[in-house]
Amino acid sequence: MKAILTATLLLCTFALGKNDQLKCSGQEQVIVTDPNWTDMSKNCTTKMKDQIQREINAAMQYLAMGAHFSRDVVNRPGFAKMFFEAASEERQHAIKLISYLLMRGELISEVSHMIRPYSNVKKNHWSGNGAEALKAALELEAFVTKSIKNVIKVCEEEPKNNDYHLVDYLTGEFLEEQYKGQRDLAGKFSTLSKLLEKYERNEKHGALGEFLFDKKLLKGELL
Repeated sequence: MKAILTATLLLCTFALGKNDQLKCSGQEQVIVTDPNWTDMSKNCTTKMKDQIQREINAAMQYLAMGAHFSRDVVNRPGFAKMFFEAASEERQHAIKLISYLLMRGELISEVSHMIRPYSNVKKNHWSGNGAEALKAALELEAFVTKSIKNVIKVCEEEPKNNDYHLVDYLTGEFLEEQYKGQRDLAGKFSTLSKLLEKYERNEKHGALGEFLFDKKLLKGELL
């Protein structure tokens, strides 16, 4: 772009040097600010924007969880790794939703008001064991899943504009991943709870069960 502008200015300068009557002018660029090809309903767009904020909130909550388990007095690198990865996934979900709205011609005005990264971190400390954090993560994922289903419901039942494409996108791209994530967290919670119960009952060393579980998480081994 800079090269084109430079070449244009040079040509205009040369032309003016040859003939004072010649003039150089450029047509003002027309920017479409209200494209008539957009067809998302206002209610559906609003729900999508709300969902973006929920994904960001979930990412911030997972960051807080990862930071907690990274502390030297807790020192559970496996849990920290899992929650930091979960935070990255939630952030990617927000980016996907933003990209989708842009593809559909939305978000053509100021959008910073819909992203509030420091809001709604409900908890940043877990005084109990890792099972408590896994249970909280499962509850968080279930909340996000319910929210996505609500977006689908609103966009699908819009009286004058059933948004089939968005409903299909959310169902295929997001819901399956949510359900798999919930199942994975539920399994991890069940396994760790049994480990804690075993060591607390037999040897009074519940922390040992969590330590072994954490090592499995850090190595990425199936649980």
